[in-house]
This record gives sequence, structure tokens and C-alpha cells, in this order.
Amino acid sequence: MKILVDAPINSLSLGNVSFNIIKELFEKGHEVGIWPMNEQNIDVSAYDMTEDFQSKFKEAIDSRFDFLSPDIPSLKIWHLNGSENRKNSKQYLYTFYECSKPTDVERKLCNSQERTIFSSSCAASQFDADYIPLGLDPEFKPTGKKYLEGVTHFGLMGKFEKRKHTAKIINTWVKKYGNNNKYQLSCCVTNPFFKSEEMSHLINSALEGQRYNNVNFLPFLKTNQEVNEFINAIDIDLTGLSGGEGWNLPAFNSTCLGKWSVVLNKTSHKDWANKNNSVLVESSGQMDCADGKFFAKGGQFNQGVFYDWNFDSVISAMETAESKVGQINTEGQKLADKFTYSNTVDKILSLIS
Repeated sequence: MKILVDAPINSLSLGNVSFNIIKELFEKGHEVGIWPMNEQNIDVSAYDMTEDFQSKFKEAIDSRFDFLSPDIPSLKIWHLNGSENRKNSKQYLYTFYECSKPTDVERKLCNSQERTIFSSSCAASQFDADYIPLGLDPEFKPTGKKYLEGVTHFGLMGKFEKRKHTAKIINTWVKKYGNNNKYQLSCCVTNPFFKSEEMSHLINSALEGQRYNNVNFLPFLKTNQEVNEFINAIDIDLTGLSGGEGWNLPAFNSTCLGKWSVVLNKTSHKDWANKNNSVLVESSGQMDCADGKFFAKGGQFNQGVFYDWNFDSVISAMETAESKVGQINTEGQKLADKFTYSNTVDKILSLIS
């Protein structure tokens, strides 16, 4: 099949998804044209690429104009906002949605595609659209190394946001484990949309102006290899406490690698997290998604609520996860066989064909 992939090519979450889908299309022998979003910011430095793959990748970008045709399907990997911009008439949109109340504009954009595919069954059901799950990036795998022996190591990854409860997670953790050297929290929560002084203010606020000797804030990890080291170094992942996700790659990846994840039992988490492979936390209620930065009340996009949790239930879940440290999460590891990018691509192609 000839197919044009219109997608961001970078080291962020959408870029990671795009890269893995393109890689699978190559491996399955399809003719691929790549139309990078924002051609000035193409960045594949995060990925481990052979010379042969690099050559194919460059050729697919250089030949993208040859794939402009009403007879060639285009796979766009992007948000609903912006999906109206298309290269070919037959556009299949693979997209992500975290909120709860689709607007008229979002529904029109969804319905204007040849097919719209969501990464979350929760989102797909709200739009009456298709659902195809993501998979584990094969670059993430056990290293076999020993890291902080004698210390229970918690990890938190993902952009600092109200939606993700970043500040609340950090604040809850330090109230339980702060300055106890038997425990450590490593946070990789840099948000590129905040200036450095804004990030410092947010972190200081989360810590209520206190200093803790067992909390680390890491810079943005530029490569998959660095991210893989981070996942392997921790025992317990807290990223799953986000209040609204389209999949939640960091929590999913950690669980696939046999780590113990504390996960809010809502939105896309329900597609892969269950009581056997995660420590589930039930929601205590809802909160308006407006945050004054990324989600604006009354707009044409991203309206509704995210889900919340209470302090006591999360402390209890952390303690449960702590009791499992030392045991490999074998049920979590099974997710790596169930959710693969090969399956993702096969299902996308079956819809297109």
C-alpha cells in the first residue's frame, strides 16, 4: 500500500507515536511518504536508527510530494484541533482526547475525516468513532542493572500540568515520605511551554517552599535510551495518577517493564490497567478541565472535566505498591505482548483498506 503519513517528527509523545507507526509501516513493506509537521523542527535524535532506516526515513520525507494524490490515503497523527488541514482528500485521523464533553466543532472535525481513530476507547465512545490502542516502543526494555539498592524509588514523568495532578502528586508524596532516606522520588516533569522561572515557581509551590533531600527534579530526557534508564531505575511509577489521558505512555511503559504503577481508574487507563497489573485508585470526583494555560473554559476545544482523587486513597495505594517492591510485575509485562505497534498498524491499515 502507498500511504502518506502527516505527523510531528520529534521526541515528544506524539512524535514517539508517529515514529513507531512509520517504523512499522516500513517493516511491513509499505510505500511511505512522510510529511513532517513543522519541517523546521524535525528531530529524530531521540531514536535508535540504523543507517538503512535513516536512509529510508530521509527518502520518505524527500519524496512526500509524490504522495499527493486523491487515490493515496493520508494518515494524520494529530489533535482534532488542526485536523482540518489535510494533504489528501482521503484523510484518516489518529488522535488523542482527554476531556469529557466533545464540542460541536470537535464533532464536526471528527466526522469530516474518512475515519477518525482514537487511542482511547473512552474517547472513541464519546465521539462514536474508532478505537485502536497504542503499543510498547521496542526501545524500552529491561537493562538488568542495579540502581538504588536499599531505597524504594518512586518515579513521576510527563509534562507538569493541572490535568496530570503533577503538583498534587509531588505534594502528597513529600507529606508521606519527605526527608526519609529509605525512599526517593525522581521527577521528570519539565514542561516546554513554561519558562524556567515559571517551572521553578510551580515546583516550589508543590513543595510548599520546603527543601527535601530525597526528591530529585531531572531535566528533559532527550533520548529513548535516557528514558529507558529512568524507567529501569524506579520501582514505583506515579504518572498514572493523571486525571485525564489519551493513553499515558510513561505509566504504560513502566508497567510493561514490570514496575508497579499507581493508576487512577479512569479515562484511557481503563484500556490497559487493571487490578492484576496495577495498583488502582478510584476517583473521588471531578474537576473542571480549565487551567488558565492549556485548557480554556468555553472554548471550541477541550471542554468538560478531569478526574480527581483524595489524599488518603493515594497514600494507601503507595503503601500497597511499596509492599510489592522486589517482586516483578509479571502481569504488567504481559501488556508488552498484548499491545504492540505492529498490532496498532495492522488495525489502522484494516480500516483504511
